[in-house]
Amino acid sequence: MTAFPLAPAQLAPLVLAIAAAAMMMRPGRRPPAARLLPQAASLAALALALGGAALAGADEGGGPMRADAIGATMATLVAFIGWIVTRYAARYMDGEPREGRFHALMLATLAAVLVLAQAAHLALLAAAFAATGLLLRQLLLFYPERPAARRAAAKFALVWHAGDAALILAAAILWAAHGLGDMAALRALIGEAGPGAADHVAAALVVLAALLKTAAFPAHGWLTEVMEAPTPVSALLHAGVVNAGGVLLIRLADLVQASPAAMAALAFMGGLTALFGAVVMLAQSAVKTALAWSTVGQMGFMLLQCGLGLWPLALLHIIAHGLYKSHAFLTAGMAVAEVRAARKPGPVAAPGWGAVARAFALSLALYAAMAGLFMAIAGPKSPQALALGAMLVFGVAYLVAQGLADAAPRALTWRTALASAGAAAAYFGFQLGAQALWGAHLPAPPDPGPLEWALIVLAVGSFGLVALAQALFPLWAHHPAAAGLRVHVANGFYLNALLDKAIGGFRTVKAK
Repeated sequence: MTAFPLAPAQLAPLVLAIAAAAMMMRPGRRPPAARLLPQAASLAALALALGGAALAGADEGGGPMRADAIGATMATLVAFIGWIVTRYAARYMDGEPREGRFHALMLATLAAVLVLAQAAHLALLAAAFAATGLLLRQLLLFYPERPAARRAAAKFALVWHAGDAALILAAAILWAAHGLGDMAALRALIGEAGPGAADHVAAALVVLAALLKTAAFPAHGWLTEVMEAPTPVSALLHAGVVNAGGVLLIRLADLVQASPAAMAALAFMGGLTALFGAVVMLAQSAVKTALAWSTVGQMGFMLLQCGLGLWPLALLHIIAHGLYKSHAFLTAGMAVAEVRAARKPGPVAAPGWGAVARAFALSLALYAAMAGLFMAIAGPKSPQALALGAMLVFGVAYLVAQGLADAAPRALTWRTALASAGAAAAYFGFQLGAQALWGAHLPAPPDPGPLEWALIVLAVGSFGLVALAQALFPLWAHHPAAAGLRVHVANGFYLNALLDKAIGGFRTVKAK
């Protein structure tokens, strides 16, 4: 087979970097190339990424960037989101005093993320993470006169670069222990010889870096404040850059999975972050703030998937979240207008205890039937995969409860029951697809031991209790205590303010 010295996707960052340099030469208002060059460069990067995906695995080579299936997938995702965001930014930023500088920073950030997605060497991966953080900080400070923007940028830089420090230290430990920085070589070495003490320490540092970069609890505050930057920046950060922590874990999946303690920490912190973000999101009144808290919850769920060893599903989650969240941020204004124009809804059917119990029983029964059908066709599923599916079905049970309420029309009852069955079928179908695409490049879920079983039971029980409380919320929403609780929940139980005080965020703003 013909050897490709440099895969097409590996040329995409170079195209974007050249375009960024050209835009930086005219950093002011409405530079001549503002409407054409950024979009053309991002479209070219997308075409190159698609070319790299078509040739993925043809000749992965041994350089610091590699065109394997995972790198090609992530490069395509980043390039596609970058193209969409760049097109949107051409109109959104038209006439801004530093319009050319904004486009240059956006293109340079996309280039850094594309390098990050395809990096095959720890040194290049750490450098790409650091460059992404430095560029994003400049984008967050695009309106430096806003105190909230300065505080968000300061918090982002502190948390992100703390993650950089953890990753660099992990790379240094692995180099000292094995004399290797190539991630594929490390994977093979750990698989043959087993993990040593240095590998366990490095895995813990990699998990710490991923937790910081995905805005996991309790370092989530910066992600909920980046809306002070222009909307294209928020879309790019929430849809693409925040997923980088997940990409780090997937790239080093064999190292992380070799450490039971690292996997347990991922599962626990991921589940806690997912539940925390989802609960706080429900109490938000502003669209973009709700989307930000949704990202916190979604990143937590992705970390939980990694902690359970469901690596292909975690990668699929990253792709789905990136596509959904970019669309959600860029159309948030339209959504508000549509809600205002819509007629007020009629009374909502509030399900009682009996309806909620029947809904959960029906959803779990449909899920069990679907699981049995798929296992009969495609073979057995791991306990981790079955547990994750149960958590997803708990969310659908909330909808089924609305359909089983006494005041609900029969058509709604059937529709919600079909939704539950459809969600279970989609889960197992997507799981099979993800396994076919990326399973050969990632480790299989480990056999659960006592600690893993305890975490599985804790996660399933916690998600079930939260879903139950959400379904029963209409029964006690008018209680005086509920109003006070809603205020505390909407403010994230003030953990972000405590973090501000601890890191000196308020003093940073005043000093400037």
